[in-house]
Amino acid sequence: MIELTPSQIAGLKLAQQGDLYPQSAKKWTHQNPTVTYAKTDRWKERPQKIKFISAKTLEELREPGFLERLHFNDDAEKDVYAITMAGKIWLLKNK
Repeated sequence: MIELTPSQIAGLKLAQQGDLYPQSAKKWTHQNPTVTYAKTDRWKERPQKIKFISAKTLEELREPGFLERLHFNDDAEKDVYAITMAGKIWLLKNK
């Protein structure tokens, strides 16, 4: 069984919610992230942070096969990544 750090687990959960696109400063997140608010935050006083993972964490998840590139003809640093079936199974077994 592969052991993952908490930041890798958070990155895997982020990839499960949608594909990861490159952003500025070697960060990866969803395509058009927007600031969101909790359903109970009636007056929208406390925005939730936009979640992202670093390029290092992305590489650490790509090596064992938990994430995969979607477009192989593009540059690897600008490519879109998605979760693989191995990543989904790991999350199911280790929730």
